[in-house]
Amino acid sequence: MKISQTDIDIIRQQIGREPQGIVKVAARAANNVPLVLQMRSIVDDKPFPTLYWLCSKDLHKAIGTIETQGWVKQIEQRISEEEELRVKFFANHQQYVDKRQREMHVQDIATIEQRGFVELFKRYGIGGISHWDKVRCLHMQYAHHLVDGNVIGELLDSEFGLNEMLANKNIS
Repeated sequence: MKISQTDIDIIRQQIGREPQGIVKVAARAANNVPLVLQMRSIVDDKPFPTLYWLCSKDLHKAIGTIETQGWVKQIEQRISEEEELRVKFFANHQQYVDKRQREMHVQDIATIEQRGFVELFKRYGIGGISHWDKVRCLHMQYAHHLVDGNVIGELLDSEFGLNEMLANKNIS
């Protein structure tokens, strides 16, 4: 589905710059505002291993607050201690890598192969991270959650009620 000019205008306002590398709007709020963008793997002629980008200003702000409260370190500790959580989290990374490969634009595949980035794209999981026991960015975890489901996103919903924000008709 082609991205409309209205979508582009909203996304520009959300992220504060001209959007680049967007394949499609991957998730929308109840009010039809874009929440998550699916991205190309080569953006501005550089490797971009981020499949999903959270564009919602409201979610971005809420998640930023959670990050500044130190929740990333807490969840990384839980990942190291809780085997079931770790197994699910690693599976989320692998699903992300596999989907990124399946959804990759043919031209991006050729560029990645030509430049020797194939292993990078196999190794980099959610948020472009190579150490799958680390979280790095809750925004990208939640973007993945909104599109494909993600154990970290589930925890963000249950512990912080982010999913309740999505019911708000005024979310931007």
